[in-house]
Amino acid sequence: MAYPASATAAAPPAEAIDFIDFVNSSPSPFHAVHEAAVRLENAGFQRLSEKAAWSLKRKGKYYFTRNGSSIVAFVVGGAYKPGQGFSIVGAHTDSPCLKVKPISKKSKAGYLELGVQLYGGGIWHTWFDRDLSVAGRVMVEHEDGTFQHTLTRIHKPLLRIPTLAIHLDGSANEAFKFNKETQFVPILATAVKTAFEGTSEQERKHHRALLDTLSEELQVEVDKIHDFELCLYDTQPATIGGVYDEFIFSARLDNLGMSYCSLMAMINTADQAVDDPNIRVISLFDNEEVGSTTAHGANSNLLPATLERLVAANLDGKEGPQAKSIFEQAMRCSFLVSADMAHAVHPNYLFEKYEENHQPAMHKGTVIKINANQRYATTAPTSLILREIARRRNVPIQEFVVRNDSSCGSTIGPMLSAKLGLRTIDVGNPQLSMHSIREIGGVDDVANGIRLLEAFFELFPSVDQQVVVD
Repeated sequence: MAYPASATAAAPPAEAIDFIDFVNSSPSPFHAVHEAAVRLENAGFQRLSEKAAWSLKRKGKYYFTRNGSSIVAFVVGGAYKPGQGFSIVGAHTDSPCLKVKPISKKSKAGYLELGVQLYGGGIWHTWFDRDLSVAGRVMVEHEDGTFQHTLTRIHKPLLRIPTLAIHLDGSANEAFKFNKETQFVPILATAVKTAFEGTSEQERKHHRALLDTLSEELQVEVDKIHDFELCLYDTQPATIGGVYDEFIFSARLDNLGMSYCSLMAMINTADQAVDDPNIRVISLFDNEEVGSTTAHGANSNLLPATLERLVAANLDGKEGPQAKSIFEQAMRCSFLVSADMAHAVHPNYLFEKYEENHQPAMHKGTVIKINANQRYATTAPTSLILREIARRRNVPIQEFVVRNDSSCGSTIGPMLSAKLGLRTIDVGNPQLSMHSIREIGGVDDVANGIRLLEAFFELFPSVDQQVVVD
């Protein structure tokens, strides 16, 4: 997509434009993982399977997926030896959304409606009066008898959740309240236009209109559709905006923003690991927005099992060490950057919602997040290490804490830090409207985030040698 610059605006950075393409191609975690895998393969990464044994090489580039919604990629440093460390960046692929219920078929007052579940902590009122559609995966039966995970995305606006006219609700501008079960239901069609409803198992669960739409998109018969996981998404694409083309207006900035920065930092530095004594890792997890306790979330064995396999893996034809102590030694030499979007200062809530000395701004760098109650995993040594890395590459960074009279969110950082005993820092690019259906970020922060994580991969082993704690 081309973005012609106005007379008063510079052309948007290439990284921001490429990110727009990435997020527009990723309406669900399944699509985000697919898009990441395509980019990794184009950069020469080899696909692995968790079901098979791994035979690795130094300077080798690898990746694998789990559940189709989480992805791990790694580069084995040319100077790596078992027991040395891992340079890890963790992010997540999911965002708050609506998901189609297992039995979604609803009808009321001559309308066909779609039953949905709330996923995560969205700002749900922003989903009203938006042009919505569905994307995700379908389990499709093939002629050979297999059932295959198949991506699907309906591009046209398919659904809408209409607000009640102000004439019927005079209090709408004072307090917009609604029942999430009965008044937050998308309309799919009118009964007048509806085709014949069949009696198959899927048709008893879902409207034939939805099944026909999926069937047409997938180019399979309806009876070949056996199950699906579908997210609703806003069909309005992400774009560059603002008088100076300085903003990104988009869905799912949290956390495709930091997933993208992690992915591109890995790809951009993968061929410069000849002298690296560490293994560089990115792990993009699903289900962070609902607590991460799933088989493919950060609170699973996904990262621990991966690191254990890497320590013990066959490397350049030589079997790796099996002793647990070697893995524990490697953990003490490792470092995790938990990369999840951060709060930018909001000009309309400056004094009542932001701590006076910690007000991150767009275009001024990635934010280090700190919390005394350990909702973030940052410590003085981990903050020092990343700040020194940033200083050496002249990459801007900022710091953030919440006010004492405000609640604080959390990330995958504390749980992974505790699970593995990893030194960890929480960071993220600043944004506004977090968890809205349309969020706002800064174009310069995409490049800032990539540069910071590139510097981390390249400089962490040397900087770590200069920091003494235990």
